[in-house]
Amino acid sequence: MPAVEIYDTTLRDGSQAEGINFSVQDKIQIAQKLDELGVHYIEGGWPGSNPKDAAFFQEVKKISFRKAKISAFGSTRKANIQVEEDKNIRSLVEAETPVVTIFGKSWTLHVREALKTTLDENLRMIEDSVSFLVKQGREVVYDAEHFFDGFKDNPEYALKTLQVAHEAGAQILVLCDTNGGTLPLEMEVIINRMKEFFGGDEGIKWGIHAHNDSGVAVANSLIAVHLGAQQVQGTINGYGERCGNANLCTIIPNLKLKMNVHPITDEEMRKLRETSYFVSEIANLRPNDYDPYVGRSAFTHKGGIHVSAISRYPATYEHASPESVGNERRILVSEQAGRSNLTYRARELGIELDPKDPRLLTLIQKIKEAENYGYQFEAADASFELMLREALGESAEFFDLEGFRVIVEKRGEEDTVAEATIKVKVNERMIHTAAEGDGPVHALDNALRKALEEMYPLLKEIRLSDYKVRVLNEKEGTAARIRVLIQSTDGRDSWGTVGVSADIIEASWQALTDSIKYGLWRREKKA
Repeated sequence: MPAVEIYDTTLRDGSQAEGINFSVQDKIQIAQKLDELGVHYIEGGWPGSNPKDAAFFQEVKKISFRKAKISAFGSTRKANIQVEEDKNIRSLVEAETPVVTIFGKSWTLHVREALKTTLDENLRMIEDSVSFLVKQGREVVYDAEHFFDGFKDNPEYALKTLQVAHEAGAQILVLCDTNGGTLPLEMEVIINRMKEFFGGDEGIKWGIHAHNDSGVAVANSLIAVHLGAQQVQGTINGYGERCGNANLCTIIPNLKLKMNVHPITDEEMRKLRETSYFVSEIANLRPNDYDPYVGRSAFTHKGGIHVSAISRYPATYEHASPESVGNERRILVSEQAGRSNLTYRARELGIELDPKDPRLLTLIQKIKEAENYGYQFEAADASFELMLREALGESAEFFDLEGFRVIVEKRGEEDTVAEATIKVKVNERMIHTAAEGDGPVHALDNALRKALEEMYPLLKEIRLSDYKVRVLNEKEGTAARIRVLIQSTDGRDSWGTVGVSADIIEASWQALTDSIKYGLWRREKKA
């Protein structure tokens, strides 16, 4: 099997995903991260289409990349003009990248209906554009747009477009499943026909560019490599137009761990999850917890039997090592939990427990009852740890609630104003205070902080970073139970807490007080 290059198009194809809008600086940062990951090519954008991409190519010239080559992307010349006069072609040259990726039409439908030209003129457009860029000293990647759909419609013409690009000097021909509708079995048949046309594997250098509209972009990419593809194009996290592109975060480890193809080093692959999360953060999109390899849940175990087995031999329920992609194993505590789950989680927290400890059975029963009521501790690690330590006799009670009252006032068209009055006991000292907020939970948070900050100045460093509400038994209407999840941070670490009640304020109070108690306990422990 030949060596395989990774060609990343996150900055161009990925940016076409709904909800993504990279700035020039965003694209620079992502390009540098991709270079650290070890990709061979980074497609920066289309310099002839918008000022932002033109600015990116000016800025990226100032950066020395360790491994990656930057490519500018564009189309063949327009119909019936000289290639030297085409503005798009000129902008590709002016981008001054070592690589230019140019796409041409493979499907007769697009030639006639999109370009409004003849089949022969389209062939001349491909030939002129590729040969001109080669003469300018560029490495040319030819993307055969809609190749698979074009082949199904008119195989002779689709193959002819590849032949013209190859003879004009393109260093690699990339077969694009632009609409994402080709299935793996079709892919194999069409690729083998293409290879026969060029006389086998030695005839050309070729690659694959798959879209995920049928959910098989990764599978199609892997089949292409199995059949001899020497370049795989895709994006980080599979970002892309419509249903996305082939996900490089899945393709790369599959190549290395399953197919013995090594496009990047082991050390580089350990940066994969970090890269995935970095790009999602820049894109301002929540990471997909269920993504293979890099997702938060990819190596997460919940059932007690599973946990018992992986504690002894991880391969029993893990097809790969989480460390190989920079991920980590997680053990959840839930109503399915057994002693193995709890002892494993306790060990992660620095607590060694005897599996025969009778307190474990009590804790397991308490967790099951809580989850039956609506609690979930999978995203509430801090609430679980507080419960565990309480069961073991380790108190984290920094204050006791004597009572609170919340008033919400609405006057005409003005915004509502909430006021919380709170009474807490701290070290036998009674503190009674009040505060306003944008809503009842915000007012309670402000009042509690006002009451505690004199005694616990570290509380000033703790803030809420996320607040989620879910209705559990919706059929009960306004009497339904509510689950509140709160994410908190002190600027260094973050933790989650949970509360459940038929009263949203009570549920919020539970999660809020757990958050503050846990934050204070952590800082006290580190002091």
